[in-house]
Amino acid sequence: MNENHLHIVTLDVPYPADYGGVVDLFYKLQSLHKLGVKIHLHCFTKGREPQDELNKYCETVNYYQRKSNSSSFSLSTPLIVNSRVNQALISNLQKDNYPVLLEGIHCTYYLKTGQLNNRKVIVRLHNAEFTYYKQLAKHEGDIFKKIYYLYESRLLKKYERSIAGKATFLAVSKQDVALYQQEFKAADIHYLPVFLPYTSATGKEGKGNFCLYHGNLAINENEKAATWLLQHVFSKVQIPFVIAGKNPSKKLEDLAHLHQHTCIVANPSDKEMQDIIAKAHVHVLPSLNNTGIKLKLLNAIFNGRHCLVNKAGVEGSGLESFCHLARDAASFSRQIEELYTQPFTEQEVQQRQVLLQTIYNNEANARQLMTFLQ
Repeated sequence: MNENHLHIVTLDVPYPADYGGVVDLFYKLQSLHKLGVKIHLHCFTKGREPQDELNKYCETVNYYQRKSNSSSFSLSTPLIVNSRVNQALISNLQKDNYPVLLEGIHCTYYLKTGQLNNRKVIVRLHNAEFTYYKQLAKHEGDIFKKIYYLYESRLLKKYERSIAGKATFLAVSKQDVALYQQEFKAADIHYLPVFLPYTSATGKEGKGNFCLYHGNLAINENEKAATWLLQHVFSKVQIPFVIAGKNPSKKLEDLAHLHQHTCIVANPSDKEMQDIIAKAHVHVLPSLNNTGIKLKLLNAIFNGRHCLVNKAGVEGSGLESFCHLARDAASFSRQIEELYTQPFTEQEVQQRQVLLQTIYNNEANARQLMTFLQ
């Protein structure tokens, strides 16, 4: 293992691991480093600072400024890709012949151009991006943003199809594996679970004292899910309900304060958020799209009690048996009332512990990743 050198190109600076998009990146770095892999890290950045912490796990770390949106607009290349075209990056990658791990479709421009031919290249799919952008468009109220998301989705579909046969792809959900096989006839695509910060399931036995929805509330689909819960579920169910997350809109804050039993916690620190998750009794996490993996759901499973989701939030994730399923507002309401009276048991904690040691075992998954680099 000690001979292994690996380039990793990340769509953002992967530390601090303080939002969903970088959690998998950072804990993957850590796990590969533990196996003795010599990592040459290349990070794109748009406002996130260089981090000394990354030097603990990497032989070399390079930072590249993302281009502005206006200078990255293209009729053929998606914005998330075009803003990460950088001559210094490809020059650095071409100095040797080490394998390359590209984190996200965002970082694949030089795979598309053929400048990484004759190299072992792996693409880590964080989402089926074209579907994700289509979903964002569906839930967007601002007409200009809606048009942008639809345009980007169309470009992404064409772009993802063009590279689907050019590398080994590792998806974060079985759902995305199936989608790539069906849509793009991708033959070399495999499921590799996300890398996580959790080493043990810490959900406390007994009862918590409120229901919780948490997530980055600046993302339109999360705001829409929280709004839906307030308007259609907790307007009828008189059980304490907390919404917690980054940058909620004024509209959502006002809505959360309409009822005495509902409230919102804006921009909690990581420590506060984990404390809120630990104290909740039912995690109510409907999702409006079914791509990728929901890191907020994994956080609730490993650090919280009961989890109530819809099909889109759990399909293809392997987490179905650890969650309660609801279809619509009436079934969410009914299950919340039932689960709120049910204590969380030691047996459920143990089942989640097994899940962490099997599917979400960082060391085993890092070893699995290395087999694709041979």
